[in-house]
Amino acid sequence: MRRALPQLVKRWQVMALVRQHDPQFAGLGISQITGDLDQPDTLNRLSGIADAVIHSAPPPAHGKEDTRTKNLIACLQRGKSLPRQLVYISTSGVYGDCQGARVNETRPLAVKSARALRRMDAERRLRQFGRRSLCRVAILRAPGIYAADRLPLERLHKQLPLILHVEDSYTNHIHAEDLGRACIAALIRGRPNRIYNITDDSMLAMGEWFDALADAFALPRAPRLPREEVRRLVPPLQWSFMNESRRLDNTRMKQELRLQLRYPNVTRGITAAAIKEASCSG
Repeated sequence: MRRALPQLVKRWQVMALVRQHDPQFAGLGISQITGDLDQPDTLNRLSGIADAVIHSAPPPAHGKEDTRTKNLIACLQRGKSLPRQLVYISTSGVYGDCQGARVNETRPLAVKSARALRRMDAERRLRQFGRRSLCRVAILRAPGIYAADRLPLERLHKQLPLILHVEDSYTNHIHAEDLGRACIAALIRGRPNRIYNITDDSMLAMGEWFDALADAFALPRAPRLPREEVRRLVPPLQWSFMNESRRLDNTRMKQELRLQLRYPNVTRGITAAAIKEASCSG
């Protein structure tokens, strides 16, 4: 969300909920409200102050509910005036394993992991809030978010194995800058209680993604092993990502939000990141 702030402050008076004062926000002229979504009694100042909300906080690490979203909604409902728009950054993980199928927003959810279950709970609560309050809620289902400062290069350095290409899972990506721009587009054009897949046009197997990273940053490509062997060798959390395969359809994003991606494929995004690193090193 930080990448969207320079554009947000051009159109709106922006306030940010923070756990502690952030100098970057102050430099952009953003008002900071100290609070914690895990502590409802610290959120009172949020009630009734916003016409629009971007909710990007992840759920808590444990449990079946997203108590942070629950606390936020309860706070917003106490205000004399309710927000007219709310954008929530969710995850494409709520679709579960689609075995490589092309997935649009009408596909039934098949949550497999605890983290996706909490995201599904957040989506349900926010859509109910939208129906009750007439707040225009847009839910953005994002896949793997990347940028120059958030690339999984450490995995390549460790040479953790990947799945053989013939058994590999499809993966999806969105550049952090494009996700920020999608949030702004959803504030302006998002339809009530509407879900959007926010993804670029790449449709790569996971191994192809890591091969592209390795080649761009002059690192050795990771070894490939049969699927079951990889499952035994990688951490369970990592396996939960590797085991799910889907190809997200972004037609609705393009048609309704009219978002033109700055990084329409991972090749462009990775190349820009590699050039940036080379210029910093030089």
